[in-house]
Amino acid sequence: MPDTRHLDKVIVGMSGGVDSSVSALLLLEQGYRVQGLFMKNWEEDDGTEYCTAQADLEDAQQVCRSLGIELTVANFAAEYWDHVFENFLHEYAHGRTPNPDVLCNREIKFKQFSNYARVLGGDFIATGHYVRTSNADNVFRLHKGCDSNKDQSYFLQAVPVQQLQNCLFPIGAMDKPSVRALAKKSNFENHRKKDSTGICFIGERRFRDFLQRYLPEEPGTIQNGEGVTLGEHIGLPYYTIGQRQGLGIGGIRGQPEAPWYVMEKDKDTNTLIVTQTDRDLERTWLAASQLNWLVDDLSFPLSCQAKIRYRQADQNCRLRYRADGRLLVRFTEPQRAVTPGQYVCFYDGDVVLGGGVIEQAG
Repeated sequence: MPDTRHLDKVIVGMSGGVDSSVSALLLLEQGYRVQGLFMKNWEEDDGTEYCTAQADLEDAQQVCRSLGIELTVANFAAEYWDHVFENFLHEYAHGRTPNPDVLCNREIKFKQFSNYARVLGGDFIATGHYVRTSNADNVFRLHKGCDSNKDQSYFLQAVPVQQLQNCLFPIGAMDKPSVRALAKKSNFENHRKKDSTGICFIGERRFRDFLQRYLPEEPGTIQNGEGVTLGEHIGLPYYTIGQRQGLGIGGIRGQPEAPWYVMEKDKDTNTLIVTQTDRDLERTWLAASQLNWLVDDLSFPLSCQAKIRYRQADQNCRLRYRADGRLLVRFTEPQRAVTPGQYVCFYDGDVVLGGGVIEQAG
């Protein structure tokens, strides 16, 4: 059959980073018509060193000039605020710990971006995520990236399968050193640019300082599991399950010289409950809601693997639905610091089955 890829137009989400840059390069080499789109989704208004959007845009422009492709800039700041950031604040205000990167992928990178790409005449969208897809016998599957150190499938678990089916992931079978080497060979100025580790589109800010701009401090007591007051916290949103640093309760008379960890957040009494016993952080099950399945022929009970956080090794578990509609996940081995508001992602080997939001654990 003749190669018709030159007839297909791909809109590449250009972040200014090396991954999206090499993705655009590979698509051009494969014969696609390529156009870049830089998404501006946060209004930098604080004038600090954290504001890197302009530098990212300049990096994206340099790459697109080098490749000879057009770059369009789109502002989705209002959509980001309405569909991602307001949820982010609501979750923190209610004592939970959200993952805005997962929600950002669903609402912005694979929804607003996809809609805008159609306006630009795109047949496909593409991103620099380290994931792969397959479509054997017209059955779509999302797979982990080949580089286990960079696999980003956890962050795509909440994207509806209909949106993923129209996306290309050119670097999913590559490892990061190979991507950087190709960028250097292509004279991309960003070939040594460090990976972004900040909140999706907001950047690498001092988190407590940032959160204090939106949520008031509500001090309360820090207690151990027996109800003994050990100190004072500045507000439950500023702590997460399993946290060790920043508690300010070291060296308590009559207590062992061992680190303290956040075990629980009691929203009703505004109490932060801590422990020095690591086993107190272990949970054998969790319940999840807001489920998004990427495989439609699953039957329950189901044995599979799961991650409750990015970069965690796959954990064996068994799934079944409870009478209240939530999914019950029982783990073969106890899990440390299962955190309400975070996401659990399910796998069958390297195939992503789907995921959901953690509601409770025990």
